Parts: sequence; C-alpha cells; structure tokens
Amino acid sequence: MNKPTISPANEIWSILKEVAASHKEANREMEEIRASHKEANREMEEIRASHKEANREMEEIRKELRASQKETDRQMKETDRQMKETDRQIQKIGGRFNQRWGALVESLVEGKLVKIFQDQGIDITQTHTRSQSEWRKPDGRIERREFDIIVANGIEVVVVEVKTTLVPKDVSVFLKTLRDFRSYFPRYRSETIYGAMAYLASENKAHLLAEEEGLFLIRATGDSASLVNRRDFKPKSFS
Repeated sequence: MNKPTISPANEIWSILKEVAASHKEANREMEEIRASHKEANREMEEIRASHKEANREMEEIRKELRASQKETDRQMKETDRQMKETDRQIQKIGGRFNQRWGALVESLVEGKLVKIFQDQGIDITQTHTRSQSEWRKPDGRIERREFDIIVANGIEVVVVEVKTTLVPKDVSVFLKTLRDFRSYFPRYRSETIYGAMAYLASENKAHLLAEEEGLFLIRATGDSASLVNRRDFKPKSFS
C-alpha cells in the first residue's frame, strides 16, 4: 500500500507554524524576563528608598546625639563650676571655722600658761600673742612668720604653737621654726629657747613625736588646759 505524500506547500506551512509557535514562546519568555527585570528594578528602587530613609534616620540620630552630647557637656561644665564654687565656699567656711577654733584654743591655753610653766620652774613675766616677724635669709630671700604665743621672763623663752588637730607634719615644721627662732627675734639671742605644742586632738601619735623631740605638750580639754608630758620629761633647749 502506498504512503500518502506531503506536498511541499504543506511541509512549508508546517515549518512556518512551528517557527511561529517557537517565536511566540520566545516572546512569552522575553516578556517573563522583562517582567522579572521590571520587578527586580522595582525591588532595587525600594531598597534604594529604604537605604535613603535609613541614612536619613541615621543622620537624625547623629544630630540628636550631637545635640545631646553638647547639652551633656554644657551640664557637666555647669556642674563642675557649681562643685568648684561649693568647694570654695566649704573651704571658706572651713577656714573661718578653723580660725575661730584656733583663736578659742589660743585663748584657752594662754590663760593657763603662767601656772603651767611656773609648775615647771619657769616664771613667766611676758606674754605675746600672734607675734609676726621676718628675716632675710643668706640667699637674700625674706621669710615671714607668725608665732601663736611667746612667753618669756628675760632668761627663758617658750614658743607655743597652737593646733586644733596636731599631725606629725606640724611637729617637723615647728622644729625648723624653733631652730630659726633667733633669726626672727634677735632680741632673744641670749635666752634659753624652749618649744611647746598645744592642741585639742592628736592624729597618728603626733604628740608622742613632739615629746620625743623635747617639746612641752599642752592639751586643751573642756574649759581648761594642762601639761600632759610624762613625769620624767626633760625639755630640749633650742639655743
């Protein structure tokens, strides 16, 4: 039996139909690619917009932080200024308080010195408070000093340093002052010089250090003052 024959025209038409179908499929795929590209572009724009918004928000945060830091710095400077002013006021009040206490202790001690030193065999005939003097040192510098109380009798002189709270440094400074005493007051060049420290309270056993250095110890208590050296104490002469 003979096979049916396909005419050239039909064969061409069949090929054309296949080409058209292939072209249509290619167009469909291209449209899908364009749609996908368009979606990708849309998503990219959204990302750019989101990034731009994030940058804007970040800049706002930076501005707020800078403003907050600036205000914090201003407040800290103001707080520091207020603290310095408070410290200054406290020091001012503390200085006045110490001056008043010092004057009170000086007054209390001064009223007892005659009897205290008479009991030690030193008859007091002269009492000087807040005596100021100066001397020119070998290097040409002028040094000024105020002495709390000086008691004398023409033969002996006792220089009394008054402290509300006695500390070891006070002792070392006073010892140097005693060694230089005649430089401040040449008129006492022939007298025997003794030292005494009067105080309300003593820290770090400063009173024991003073006693070891040969200084009289006068303790102010209540409305009185008394010598508190040990019984076998011998004062040191700073002549």
